[in-house]
Amino acid sequence: MTIALLADDEEAPRAQLALALRSAWPGLELLPPCVNGADAWDAFLEHEPQVCFLDVRMPGMSGIEVAQRIGSRAQVVFVTAFGDHALAAFDAGAVDYVLKPVDGQRLAQAVGRVRARLALAQPAPADLQQLLDRLAAQVQRPAPLAVIQASVGKEVRLVRIEDVVYFESDARYTRVVHAEGEALIRTPLKELLAQLDPQRFWQVHRSVVVAQQHIASAVRIDEGNMVLTLRGRAERLPVSRHFQALFRGQ
Repeated sequence: MTIALLADDEEAPRAQLALALRSAWPGLELLPPCVNGADAWDAFLEHEPQVCFLDVRMPGMSGIEVAQRIGSRAQVVFVTAFGDHALAAFDAGAVDYVLKPVDGQRLAQAVGRVRARLALAQPAPADLQQLLDRLAAQVQRPAPLAVIQASVGKEVRLVRIEDVVYFESDARYTRVVHAEGEALIRTPLKELLAQLDPQRFWQVHRSVVVAQQHIASAVRIDEGNMVLTLRGRAERLPVSRHFQALFRGQ
């Protein structure tokens, strides 16, 4: 059974694509649709779909940014509006896309290519990451966070982003561990990710994001488990299977 993820922040196009997919790909299992990039990335980590249909432009984390995080772990089809200036880059690279409103015949072509690659266990093209980097430069995003307002008891503290060592989330809060202690924020980690500089902060687990500069080493415990050690700290942070490729030297 092939599982697919669909993400689009507009309700009508999202519903139209879901309907068209049920016709073009009978038997495809569609996950509950996502309305933004943060939810799409979280759903990918939870369900590990083989195919992702991502709207290019969504609030917070764009479809391009989600695809960059997915890498070669799933087949990606972009959904974009006619006239989007990213289309030229799509046409120039080895990537599938469909236009809104979705044309059944064009979707069937994209589905056919995806199914063929899945049948052959064919990975994403080698130049995909370079293409995604070019596309990401065309999709504007807000400047990364500089300061975080966090609660320590009854006090609200301003924590500079350069002082953060790592973030760790649970069902209700995200813990901000920084140079002078720790504090709590209500922003879920999946939403916080869209506001962080991905060059400075690495997600290493569904519930953990760590500042790259504070990583001392990655230690493989056994075939499936890895932990991070931090510079000058005793904590050991788990690295889930999805993110162990960040530490290829291990």
